[in-house]
Amino acid sequence: MLWDAGKLGKQTSTGRYSGSMRATVIYGERDVRLEEVPEPVLSSGIDAIVRVTAACVCGSDLWSYRGIAEVPEPKRIGHEFVGVVEEIGANVNNIKVGDFVIAPFYDCDMTCANCLNGVSTSCLNGGWWGSHDREGGFADGAQGERVRVPHADGSLVATPEQPDPALIPSLLTLADVMGTGHHAAVSAGVTEGSTVVVVGDGAVGLCAVLAAKRLGAARIVTMSRHKDRQAIALEFGATDIVEERGEDGIAKIKEMFDGIGPEFVLECVGTAESMDQAIKSVRPGGSVGYVGVPTGGAELPIQRLFGSNVGVNGGVAPVRNYIEELLPEVLAGTINPGRVFDLELPLAEVAEAYLAMDERRATKVLLRP
Repeated sequence: MLWDAGKLGKQTSTGRYSGSMRATVIYGERDVRLEEVPEPVLSSGIDAIVRVTAACVCGSDLWSYRGIAEVPEPKRIGHEFVGVVEEIGANVNNIKVGDFVIAPFYDCDMTCANCLNGVSTSCLNGGWWGSHDREGGFADGAQGERVRVPHADGSLVATPEQPDPALIPSLLTLADVMGTGHHAAVSAGVTEGSTVVVVGDGAVGLCAVLAAKRLGAARIVTMSRHKDRQAIALEFGATDIVEERGEDGIAKIKEMFDGIGPEFVLECVGTAESMDQAIKSVRPGGSVGYVGVPTGGAELPIQRLFGSNVGVNGGVAPVRNYIEELLPEVLAGTINPGRVFDLELPLAEVAEAYLAMDERRATKVLLRP
């Protein structure tokens, strides 16, 4: 265990403990609980404490929830949040108390060679929410009331002023799904006037549609069987919907694009089936941008790629490197990626948030502490 009641101080008349906060803990398959845990404390001089204004459940959180990814012991969970800075370390220079900030789904310093090369997910000094940092401090999971950010100047991006509350859902997408959808489009090489197919109609796939439209794609096909998600895709810029899957889906896509397929396919799921769909749908000489977290034995068919001159590029999205690019458009209302949130719940109902996404009753759930 990462904590115990003896470390939380005295229990108050409300049942809460002094020096504690509420945070989400996953124990194993379909076992998510909201518990009292120690409040975060500054420890390094370059860290900050952020009071979470909004967090959410990610599709990748469901791999642990469904038992696909093992949970050997209870652990804090959640990696997307926005909030207000409450405390900063003595050596923090770019962030100040009171700032409204966006945090990427990982911690990074934005000064190492990898961060400066645009791959902040490979930060030489970074880490992940819900785990200990390299100095022994703890970076809290995002699905809680507060988070200690190990590299405040690197990870956090402050908005110019306190944002309109209506913008918070869209600002929250910059922590992960909008930046990840953008990475799929950038990795594939989407250009002005191009043709694009998006495999996956979750929050990332829908944001990939928005990203492709933003980059000037002329025709964007969303592969989706869910009417509510199809509606968002069309709002985001999709020109066509394809409900077929497997070989039927591939044949339909080929038929729509001169019998050879589109120039670019954005893979936003991560399964063997979705990757197969993407690679077989794109035209010879085209490219696939993939951002789906790999599960279920997804592998690259090198012989097929070689024979068709199809390129594959992507990976875990360095969303921190994209926040400053996308933020002005969110603040101006030019893009509204927050539409992917179709259910909002209080943090106290986090178990229902997971269940709703698991049962596909929600595309993405926003949590308010």
